[in-house]
Amino acid sequence: MLTCVIRYEIDPTKKDQFVQYARNWGQAIPRCGADLVGYFAPHEGSSTLAYGIYNVQSLAEYEAYRARLAADPLGRENYEFAQAEKFLLREDRTFLKLASAPHGGRE
Repeated sequence: MLTCVIRYEIDPTKKDQFVQYARNWGQAIPRCGADLVGYFAPHEGSSTLAYGIYNVQSLAEYEAYRARLAADPLGRENYEFAQAEKFLLREDRTFLKLASAPHGGRE
């Protein structure tokens, strides 16, 4: 299992647009096959950092998921929404593998 963490730099004056973007992904991402942990908007501290986090089985599954997402009507609409509204200033993806399991001393 891989966890994809997307770190966004957003326009702080367009937080509401990011929240709508996140809600749209909340519908499209699970439908297209990734296990969505969630999208997180700024609350306290930085007003420009936001995150999206989801799990996929492998990089091959990630590629298949991305193809399904690009073909999904809400996925396409959300990409276009982000382009039109210009609230995303930067987007970085990192793939991580859980290293702490098992948790709490259990095996």
